[in-house]
Amino acid sequence: LYMNPPDHALVFCVDEKSAIQALDRLDPVLPLSPGRAERHGFEYYRHGTLSLYAALDTRSGQTSARHTSAEFVAFLEDLIARQAPERAIHIICDNLSAHKTKAVCDFLARHPKVRIHYTPTYSSWLNQVEIWFSKIQRDLIARGIFTSVKDLDRKIMRYIRSYNRKATPIKWSYKDASNRIKPASHSSDTLH
Repeated sequence: LYMNPPDHALVFCVDEKSAIQALDRLDPVLPLSPGRAERHGFEYYRHGTLSLYAALDTRSGQTSARHTSAEFVAFLEDLIARQAPERAIHIICDNLSAHKTKAVCDFLARHPKVRIHYTPTYSSWLNQVEIWFSKIQRDLIARGIFTSVKDLDRKIMRYIRSYNRKATPIKWSYKDASNRIKPASHSSDTLH
């Protein structure tokens, strides 16, 4: 976001979607009908949760039973193990405390070609992996029925494999030019 990496460097947008619930809905989803929105019953059984770590390219996604710095570092270790050792790697992620622990600092010390770039606070939406998380939320998680945490894991990984077979680049577009951020004028006004 705030860098211009050399051509030989790789850039990964990294984040985690935590506390994905394995909900087994007791009532079926009722489909759309004329004058009525899709709906479902409110009763469910909660089997547990998973966290999904992903890096765009989303082939590197993996699930984890917990959401800690240790899992984040394990994900990064796996991610860079698949890259050529001479490649510089830039990771864009948010300011979550789990991304700034001693374990992460130790990881960076062991891997000097890896640099982490943090998005500004309250700006994680700038990270393109967030677009992909909203897609998996809409396509799979929101209406999903999961009979166990293992079933949730299996369905997430199946979604990732399917998505990657037909993936196309994410293209941001901004159609309403009147809402674009305009360059600051050279006045003495202070913007807050």
